[in-house]
Amino acid sequence: MGLQVVGAGLCRTGTHSLKLALERLLGGSCSHMWEVIHEPAAIAGLQDYADGGTPDWDAVFDGHVAATDIVAAMPWRELHAHWPDSVVLLSSHVTPERWWTSMTPTIVAGLRDAGTAEPRGEHAGRMAFDLLHRHFHHDLDDRDGMIDAYVRHNAAVRSGTPAGRLIDWTVGDGWGPLCDVLGVPVPDEPFPHVNSTEDFLRATGQR
Repeated sequence: MGLQVVGAGLCRTGTHSLKLALERLLGGSCSHMWEVIHEPAAIAGLQDYADGGTPDWDAVFDGHVAATDIVAAMPWRELHAHWPDSVVLLSSHVTPERWWTSMTPTIVAGLRDAGTAEPRGEHAGRMAFDLLHRHFHHDLDDRDGMIDAYVRHNAAVRSGTPAGRLIDWTVGDGWGPLCDVLGVPVPDEPFPHVNSTEDFLRATGQR
């Protein structure tokens, strides 16, 4: 099947809402960390990538037509190279500082103890920690370093995506930019908005 959309936006940039939107527009499954935690082959493949390997991307994203969240954002270059006809979707927060404010109580707090989880290749939290620690920034608690890495990541996506293949989407943009590039009609329904900070904390038992 292969990925039609590679979500290069980092976690806490509307990736879960985009997952639901892409499933509505493309009529297929969109991979996201919430799905990957139940997919042993995907966890193993992404851990391999985090460790410097070259996984079988077809196996990692088997059955999906799109992917968002860090499972796609960290290897976005490799995924787009593997599926060169795919569209790269860069989702971003309103400001880098607002992104960090959302990251701190959710992803950063949730992954603090995951860096030592074993066995590697079977633990989704360890895989997510290693993806961010090795492919984004070495210290997840370093506010300034994380914000700088976020800005550099987004700039690299914008400059590294071929012309006509990028959707540059900010929280609040809704259906329009997606439908324009994908060439599909705008649905006659509200754009999904899920997984706010409060939603995340409740879903993960932190509230």
